Amino acid sequence: MSREVKIITTEDGSHSLFVPELNETYHSFHGAYRESVHVFMLYGLEAWAARNPSQFPIRIFEVGFGTGLNAWLSLVWAEQYKVPLLYHSIEPFPLEKEVYGQLNYTEVDTSIYHYAPYFHMLHEAPWNEGAIVSEYFNMKKDKTTLEESVLYPADVVFFDAFAPSKQPELWTKESLDKVVDAMNPGAVFVTYCAQGQLKRNLKELGLEVETLPGPPGKKEMTRAWLPI
Repeated sequence: MSREVKIITTEDGSHSLFVPELNETYHSFHGAYRESVHVFMLYGLEAWAARNPSQFPIRIFEVGFGTGLNAWLSLVWAEQYKVPLLYHSIEPFPLEKEVYGQLNYTEVDTSIYHYAPYFHMLHEAPWNEGAIVSEYFNMKKDKTTLEESVLYPADVVFFDAFAPSKQPELWTKESLDKVVDAMNPGAVFVTYCAQGQLKRNLKELGLEVETLPGPPGKKEMTRAWLPI
């Protein structure tokens, strides 16, 4: 199952995808690459690792595999720091090779270009099965929705679904409760979204919620920690 998408170029020169059906993009117009680094790497994975410097492997759960950008940046981080990651991602609409084969993320930062082959390996890994993609990166991609998914314990949650106005069912308290229920004590939840209702839902589910500076072009984002 796939949906129509069109490749666009965002303000930092990196690609994103536009979905006519939803009138929505996969990333910020202000920079897809910068958004992913800021929200999910800096304030997500790296923040958790800083609090837990010796706790391995790190278990990541991602809502929305999408273009594979978050997964690839996580793999690069794992290889650079030699920290094992177990990455679980769900996606009901996987991209066709003719689309992901054109995405330019591996060309944005020349210092990590030698990790480029892994980007295609992530997309080519079989769905609904585990895969050893690199020495420090194991992953499982499930072709499913959040509602139908089976979740595993997670230390870091990348909540990268489309905006609440486009996919409201993913942002309900019930959907969030399923994710929070799978979070390990001390786990972190990060998303580009700064909606007030989201923050209230997360607080009601027992998380400690922070409003942080957003990536370029966006004032705020949300991070939440599950108390230990």
